[in-house]
Amino acid sequence: MTPHMKRWITGIIAVPILFCIITYGGEKAFAVLIILASLAGMEEYNRMAFGQGLTLEKAETMVIALLILFSAFFANLSLLLAVLTFAVMTVLILNLLRIRNQGLDMTHAGRVILGVLYIPLLMSHFILIRQSQSGVLWIFFILVLAFAGDIAAYYIGRRFGKHKLLPEVSPGKTVEGTIGLVAGSIAGCLLFKLFLFPMLPVAHAVVLGLVGSVLGQLGDLSESALKRAAGVKDSGTLLPGHGGILDRLDCLMFITPFVYYYQGYMIR
Repeated sequence: MTPHMKRWITGIIAVPILFCIITYGGEKAFAVLIILASLAGMEEYNRMAFGQGLTLEKAETMVIALLILFSAFFANLSLLLAVLTFAVMTVLILNLLRIRNQGLDMTHAGRVILGVLYIPLLMSHFILIRQSQSGVLWIFFILVLAFAGDIAAYYIGRRFGKHKLLPEVSPGKTVEGTIGLVAGSIAGCLLFKLFLFPMLPVAHAVVLGLVGSVLGQLGDLSESALKRAAGVKDSGTLLPGHGGILDRLDCLMFITPFVYYYQGYMIR
């Protein structure tokens, strides 16, 4: 079976489950889904950053990740900020305990801080936006924005792609594919607005599709850079045809915070 076929089969199985959880599961079920996905992503990151086996750094990231995600679940932004503040302090303090054996090497502490800021903090915005007004619609809007662009980029890139976008990080991505990504995301957002989200102004739908698609591409490239630095092709093997959970969430982790703050501050 080709990777492309595996990709479609995984999508056919996963999409209905995801649809049911978002639509009928309520905020708690959705939060559980995001927490599990975040922890799976954290495990993939830990393996790339710290190798195999159990280490203090891996334990640190998992504990902090849970605290961040539960802060978002209780919709307490002050608590979330407090967790982040004391998490950074704790990581640096624990790093002092390693100096005698490992020397003055800040690399491990930096990787821990990057991991918890990258995955659970960005992922927590899924929980926050689900709790906002019209939260279900916003979650589906984000998914349409991301996947409409992803599909358009894939097929347009395959058919017309000639100019490499950033080959040092992702050899397969092209400028033509990125143009298709932006166009596909805007079209998806406008169609979603037309049929399911009529209260969303057209101008906002276009801005969200345009900026969101660019941010999503940057999120994809950022995760690819992490994989390149770690010397792996995929972040994991959890999703056949897609790789690991981070390979599917990379763009969404950049899109979701943008949409959350945009709809909170720009749409009245």
